[in-house]
Amino acid sequence: MMDRVRVVLSHTSHPGNIGAAARAMKTMGLRNLYLINPKHFPDPQANSLAAGADDILAQAVVCDSLDAALQDVVLTVGMTARLRDISLEVKTPRAAMPEVVQCAQHAPVALLFGTEMSGLSNEELMRAQVLINIPTNPDFSSLNVAAAVQVLCYELSVAAAAFQPAAVPEEARASHQQMEGYFAHLEQTLTEIDFFSSHNPGRMMQRLRRLYARARLETDEVHILRGILSVTRSYNARLRKRYQEEHGE
Repeated sequence: MMDRVRVVLSHTSHPGNIGAAARAMKTMGLRNLYLINPKHFPDPQANSLAAGADDILAQAVVCDSLDAALQDVVLTVGMTARLRDISLEVKTPRAAMPEVVQCAQHAPVALLFGTEMSGLSNEELMRAQVLINIPTNPDFSSLNVAAAVQVLCYELSVAAAAFQPAAVPEEARASHQQMEGYFAHLEQTLTEIDFFSSHNPGRMMQRLRRLYARARLETDEVHILRGILSVTRSYNARLRKRYQEEHGE
């Protein structure tokens, strides 16, 4: 199960944090480290702070985009140090990890961490289905990214030790790229039927992402929804063509 869990660090500035995160991962039995556009990597400071977890760094996957890092992932858990107006489900690490373990029995999952200074952007957070906030001292809530990785990896190991397989296997969840394909299809369809003429497209798509994040769609369900969108676009195209013919346009 642990082999299906990715720790994804986005735009890390300090190579020492990458090394310390690798050390935190290895102590809890995780080994899949993904890096999105790190400022410095490889770097001697990363190896120094890894303190024996050099193998994690050697096999780290460096990606040029969030979509590449989340390829085939069925559940993305995003870290947030502050509660924002995102309206996604926010849990503590202990409350969130059982679902991570459940999903990781069948397909890749990702624990997503942002930059040292500002964390994940709102756009990155919207690619997650669950947000995690680590309860800290309200008077001093600053938590190093490697320390946050250690907390989540520990809670994951606790949840894995207590995991009891379901009597009925969980249906296959839709992957990250399947959901992104659906959202692109949905936005195109809504544009064609002039839905956005009275709504802000960016804001509306953000709200729709929240809705589907809560639904945890399965692959077959995405196929059904995309089938509906395809029929909608086809019907709309026929209506437009008929209107143009009747009005000589």
